[in-house]
Amino acid sequence: MTTTAERTRSPLSSWLLQGATDERYSQHAGPMRKPGDVEHERSWWQVMCLTGVDYFSTLGYQPGIAAVAAGVLSPLATLVLVALTLFGALPVYRRVARESPHGGGSLAMFTQHLPRWTGKIFILVLLGFAATDFVITMTLSAADGAAHIVENPYVPSALHNHNLLITLVLLALLAAIFLKGFAEAIKIAVALVAAYLSLNVVVAVVGLYQVLIAGDLVVDWTHALTAEHGNIAVMIGVSLLVFPKLALGLSGFETGVAVMPQIKGAPGDSEENPVARIAGARKLLTASALIMSTFLIVTSFITVVLIPEQEFETGGSANGRALAFLAHKYLGDVFGTVYDVSTIAILWFAGASAMAGLLNLVPRYLPRYGMAPEWARAVRPLVLVFAVIAFGITWYFDADVDAQGGAYATGVLVLITSAAVAVTLSAARKGQRNKVIGFGAISAVFVYTTITNIFERPEGVQLASLFILTIIVMSFISRARRSFELRAIEVTFDETAAAMIDQAAAEGMIRIVTHDIDQRRPEEYREKEAEQRLESHIPADAPILFLEVIVRDASDFSTDLRVTGLELAGYRILSVEATAVPNSIAAILLAIRDRTGLEPHVYFEWTEGNPLVNLLKFLFVGEGEVAPVTREIIRRAVPNPADRPHVHVDS
Repeated sequence: MTTTAERTRSPLSSWLLQGATDERYSQHAGPMRKPGDVEHERSWWQVMCLTGVDYFSTLGYQPGIAAVAAGVLSPLATLVLVALTLFGALPVYRRVARESPHGGGSLAMFTQHLPRWTGKIFILVLLGFAATDFVITMTLSAADGAAHIVENPYVPSALHNHNLLITLVLLALLAAIFLKGFAEAIKIAVALVAAYLSLNVVVAVVGLYQVLIAGDLVVDWTHALTAEHGNIAVMIGVSLLVFPKLALGLSGFETGVAVMPQIKGAPGDSEENPVARIAGARKLLTASALIMSTFLIVTSFITVVLIPEQEFETGGSANGRALAFLAHKYLGDVFGTVYDVSTIAILWFAGASAMAGLLNLVPRYLPRYGMAPEWARAVRPLVLVFAVIAFGITWYFDADVDAQGGAYATGVLVLITSAAVAVTLSAARKGQRNKVIGFGAISAVFVYTTITNIFERPEGVQLASLFILTIIVMSFISRARRSFELRAIEVTFDETAAAMIDQAAAEGMIRIVTHDIDQRRPEEYREKEAEQRLESHIPADAPILFLEVIVRDASDFSTDLRVTGLELAGYRILSVEATAVPNSIAAILLAIRDRTGLEPHVYFEWTEGNPLVNLLKFLFVGEGEVAPVTREIIRRAVPNPADRPHVHVDS
């Protein structure tokens, strides 16, 4: 199909927009990219490490944030977090893995439950929260990496108190790597996760040993518990209240389903129901949740018992690096430095995973809805956009790990809440009453947690609202600008339609009359034919074809067009289901031209009503001012006027 000639670009533009002219959705490089033809799928435990660079890396800052949020109650509050992880988030995402096995996650499930514009707007809102989650993953991980750098005793004192600068350098390095091209590195992820978890096992065991030999520290901790909170009932109540502040420890589940396409399948699996991949993803989710839960329980206990409270505060040696503090204190600076290097590496790789997640998430949805500019298909412009956003957020929060916790938790909680609601709707649609009750209860808990987190730490929803507003505004601007594209992925004709077109071409001229369906009665076609022959001066003996476009879901942007042919009382009709009337007519006319070598003639009536209202109807309903819009679409698609189909409009 003929399209507009590619514009001449400067070398810089060509480099930036490399891949933007590819009609397929870009497969961006990075740890979360879809596997390509030359890539090999891996065992679930190896793919788990891709999740792990995001999920397990939170051990770098989670114990310290828990201590700041819950104080001496940190271990009990962490138990609440673990309970909700194992009995809430894990069952939800095990079902998400089964119902969305191609990496779409909860967002893909909502596209099934909420069709048309309602679903599209809801997806845009969720994309805003997902962007918050991924961007804060980058900025918070880089900030925590900077904290580990400046607190290391071997680092020159000149770098102390320059966390912001170091964080910006780490983010710039991340962007530079992606601008150059970031190849799939699952082996690196496996090595990083293995080394990092092994070092954390050593720190945890040594920490438990120190607690055991210094029993007075446990006594002091229990005295502090009873002095501050009285009895166990009050402790549990307070732990439930402070739990939302610890919710960033739930990160990683959405990533876990996003990497599903990389899990090795079985020979008998189908693309629609990849049983082995689903089973592997469920193992991945369960194993990572159990590993992380064990670490969270142990580390929250040893850090709050062994580290003085003031060290957790801003400026303290354990702020954002509680386990590193213990590694240096009890295992020496050499081991502590090895631990720091491992932590910085996995935090940086978590940022890379988040960047790759953004680069896959944006093209997955926005181009399908026509809500992304042309350059959004290319990697490099998106990298620059996300890098600038990350720089701004880092500057706003002054590279403070604790200050970014609320925004991070908001993004994580909204995504998990949406997943819980999605699986509840799925269970309801399938009539699974008990599961509806169970998932509904989980959804209620997450809704409460999300709302509480928003009220206590509003900066998270403020940041997410900024992302949402930007995405929605830019999406609709892009949709309006791209509305004059052909929007047809492929046009095909069934045997009847092809025969009708070939018969018309044999007469030397193809005449097509557009027709709005009211009821398929012979009288309608008789009246329409008489009007067009009179108004458009079509000879009485010249054969005509009627073309009918049926709009099912105008919120979709592009689709395959399957044109079917039928005859009714001697009238020959071409019928197609599409997302927009004028775009589909233009695409079909060009397909007929390419098939027959003749420029077809198409006949319209002027649309009644206010032109502005008709334009809005075209943008949002797919109908409206059909004749001039069809002509404009053809004009943009075919530069040479001599190659364009002929458009006629009666008076």
